[in-house]
Amino acid sequence: MGINLSNFLASKSQNRKMGQFQDLDHLDGLSVSSVSANLYNSKRDDLVMFYFRDGANFASVYTQSRILSENIKWNLSQKTQKIFSLIINTKNANAFTGDQGYKSMQHIAEIVSKQLSEKQKEDEDDPKIIKPKNIIFGCTGTIGEKFPEDKIKFKIPDLVKNIKYTQNKYIWMKAALGIMTTDTQPKMSMEECKIGNTSVKIYGIAKGSGMIHPNMATTLGYIFTDANISNEILKKLLKKNIENTFNAISCDGDTSTNDMITIFSTGKAKNSLIKTVNDKKIKSFDISLNNILLNLAKRVVADGEGASKFITVNVLNSKTEQDAKKICFSIANSPLVKTAIAGEDPNWGRIIMAIGKSGLDINLNKLSVKFGDLMIVNKGKIYNQYNESDAVNYMKNSNINIIVDIGMGKKNFTVYTMDLTKKYIDINADYRS
Repeated sequence: MGINLSNFLASKSQNRKMGQFQDLDHLDGLSVSSVSANLYNSKRDDLVMFYFRDGANFASVYTQSRILSENIKWNLSQKTQKIFSLIINTKNANAFTGDQGYKSMQHIAEIVSKQLSEKQKEDEDDPKIIKPKNIIFGCTGTIGEKFPEDKIKFKIPDLVKNIKYTQNKYIWMKAALGIMTTDTQPKMSMEECKIGNTSVKIYGIAKGSGMIHPNMATTLGYIFTDANISNEILKKLLKKNIENTFNAISCDGDTSTNDMITIFSTGKAKNSLIKTVNDKKIKSFDISLNNILLNLAKRVVADGEGASKFITVNVLNSKTEQDAKKICFSIANSPLVKTAIAGEDPNWGRIIMAIGKSGLDINLNKLSVKFGDLMIVNKGKIYNQYNESDAVNYMKNSNINIIVDIGMGKKNFTVYTMDLTKKYIDINADYRS
């Protein structure tokens, strides 16, 4: 199966080689399909299906926006223990579309469930009846435009026909490309670990480039594993590991109506039953899941709209982790900080400003600030060996590390963000064209 080059040959992707992406391969119990539903003016994959022929346990975290897209409303209303298919479309967010948008989810779910039930009869010894409630959706794109129900329904037969029971790197790449909007690169990650003595796989894809800020997650992200883990345990693992990954990134401070991170477990690995989230047998899985989520989250930031710098903000020795997180985001979301870094100006006064506007009490006599290894402020005063030219040279790096030591406790937090460039404005001014 070839890769749709119109997806891949974007501004940054054209400088990347397939060998630079991880070798995701087959994951038992999962099938993948990608097609073009002609949602864009250019012909590119824009409709993706993940199909679980025996069903999958699952857990999701969704946007905390008070305005929800219609697909999120649909997903939340489906009370089921098993998911048989995830359908993702780009170009249209299905947000602020009202009854029409919600009914479109229902109509498409009815068609997909019917066609997949027929496929079950053709392919399975013990065919299952798949119901609309077993289908969930991911939508991304422009808010407020009529949902293209007819275009998507027209392509469902092709989507089902093109299902590949065995995956390889190219099929995963095709799916990752198919969910992109303003992204310039596909985002994939993989880990292998053990639950007890059983080897399991964890694969993940994500999209996101703008409108990126917690809370819950800040993008569309989908994790797939062949591990046998219950819905309850999946939910606890996902919520725990979201906090220092997708809830620790920000591109522009805006939270979407469509954010979702979902993990699916096919159970094909046949590992021993996990009864609690604290079970020692699941420790390796827990670590690997965090690695996957953090990898994808960092890829979202690195591919932020117009980004030229990847910025890490570390706040150390705060009274509470929540205080550290608040200061982190005060710095990470500051347009003045982000533009200074874009201009390679070591204007550390903007860091001080951002710390101050967090609203938290700060003991200046204990405050220290560094750019990488360069001490700027030491115990509330400009460091006596601070050299502006060294800081200017440091700001030319593509990776910028801001370290703030509060000196008032033992709690830390890290946030990942990007700079703010003119290209960000250009991308979002032309978003709908």
